[in-house]
Amino acid sequence: MTMSSGQAVEILRAAGEATRLRILALLAREELSVLELCTVLDQSQPRVSRHLKLLAEAGLVERFPDGAWVFYRLAAHGGGRALADQALALIDPADAALRHDAERLAGVETERSSEAAAYFARNAARWDEIRSLHVAEAEVEAAIHQAVGDQPLGLLVDLGAGTGRMLTLLGGRASRAVGLDLSQQMLNIARVNVGEAGLASCELRHGDIFATGLAGGCADLVTVHQVLHYLGDPAAAVAEAARLVAPGGRLLVVDFAPHALEVLREQHQHRRLGFSDEEIVRWLKQAGLALESADALPPATGAGLTVKIWTARRPALAERSAA
Repeated sequence: MTMSSGQAVEILRAAGEATRLRILALLAREELSVLELCTVLDQSQPRVSRHLKLLAEAGLVERFPDGAWVFYRLAAHGGGRALADQALALIDPADAALRHDAERLAGVETERSSEAAAYFARNAARWDEIRSLHVAEAEVEAAIHQAVGDQPLGLLVDLGAGTGRMLTLLGGRASRAVGLDLSQQMLNIARVNVGEAGLASCELRHGDIFATGLAGGCADLVTVHQVLHYLGDPAAAVAEAARLVAPGGRLLVVDFAPHALEVLREQHQHRRLGFSDEEIVRWLKQAGLALESADALPPATGAGLTVKIWTARRPALAERSAA
């Protein structure tokens, strides 16, 4: 992508300051809130916000409000992103300042993970009850069945399996199913539920949604059910889920449309308050998948949460050859 010399100077001027370069390096790792950036950089919010404003105006980062919070991430594309990638690639990985920032960010991530793990441990036994408060599960599950269809499946992979609901819902049509979750308490409940459902070919593993360890292109269907809103880097989770999808296979993502219920962030560890179609479709496209459908299930009353079901497909080998 080409740009004028004036645009290049503006971008380089924005990036050419120590703190702003540190911010770019942090956002290359994951999307972060202003408060998290302040914590890592050990700088005041007004100062960090001024740096972010300059970076956003130069097209180096994107700002997106999420309820009462504001998150930032590297620009998805454009000249600013290209120059940011090139500048960061030139920096020595052993650079003391960036290494120090990475260590502080790891501390923020550890604290976030610990809080989430404690929440899941406290609520594992009543997890399905908590989910039922959001929207009628029967309606969601009927829509999932419709989106998936009734054809038999080879391997089904459920990322963030929780209590195993997707496995018990869809596992009967798969020749083999694998569910991954980081919470041992959730996995223990999932094992009971899967056993009671008679799914002998279903395997439950302690595993990370960002690094599953599964072979690329192994699954006919990958499901990510009500998981993304807990994650610090949902785009990376979508990319890993998409990596597992075989040619002709599909990815099913179930989550919330954008909303403003801060109580879910305050009391239930939700990091993001829903996702827009534009955001999800962009991540799917970047991962090589094509959106098939985006179904919305609004709440029964005017207030509440709308559940979205996005279904995407990886083109079959014959389709890609023809294209």
